Formats: sequence, C-alpha cells, structure tokens
Amino acid sequence: MLRFKIFNSSNPISDEERTEIIGFLHTHLDQFRDTKEAIGRAIAYSMSEIAGPGGFVLQGKVDDDIVGVVVINKTGMEGYIPENILVYIAVDQKFRGKGYGKELMIKAIDLAEGDVKLHVEHDNPARFLYEKLGFTNKYMEMRLSKKK
Repeated sequence: MLRFKIFNSSNPISDEERTEIIGFLHTHLDQFRDTKEAIGRAIAYSMSEIAGPGGFVLQGKVDDDIVGVVVINKTGMEGYIPENILVYIAVDQKFRGKGYGKELMIKAIDLAEGDVKLHVEHDNPARFLYEKLGFTNKYMEMRLSKKK
C-alpha cells in the first residue's frame, strides 16, 4: 500500500529528506532529468524558501522504499494560466507499471488548489496516463532561451 508524505511551507522538508528526494528525482526522471540544482530550486520554491507562491512535494513510499515523487509549484496566475504546474513526477523503475504513478497523480491533483498544467515530451510514455486523467493539449509550447 502506498503511503503519502506531503512537504510544504507548513510541513517543511528536512535536509536529509531534501537530499534523498533530489537524488531520487535526478535518478528516476531518466532522459527527462534536470540538474540536481534545478530540482533543488523547484523544491525550494515549493517550500516557499525562495520568492514565489509556494507549492508542495508529494512523496509516495511502500515500506521504506520511495516509490515516487511529485513536485507541484503554484503559478500565482489564477484566472489566465492554471494555478499550479506539475514540475516533476518520477516513479522508481522497479515500481513502474503497478499503478503507483496514477495514484501519485490523483493524490497530487486532489491536493492542488485550482487547475494543474504540466509539460510533457511527445515521446514520454507518461503522456498517455496524463491524457487518461483528463489533461489535454491545448497549446503548443515554444521557448526562447536567451543564454549563450
């Protein structure tokens, strides 16, 4: 049975838990991973440790094993952009295909106040789960990187 733990500004994450979750996400995001620094910033934002409206981190465990982690950041843009963005979701390879990703997503959606958006690569198999949960592809995302 999946047990959930929620971290937010009211229930802060310890340094040990933060390190464990950053490492977990960095490992299990596979080819879609960001740097540990970027993951750490998203978590700090969720905890309201840096400027922004906050969010939460949801951890799912079976016994002592982390099965999956979700990071949701509030956008602060209610009314014209969804109130929340799912920044990261990862499930340990050995627990995939057992419904834990869906369980994590449903719990995260329930916890989020307002609408939720996410970005997903076209070749990411998780895209089909998101569609089953009701996510739609309303826009094409385009980005301009000003870094040289």
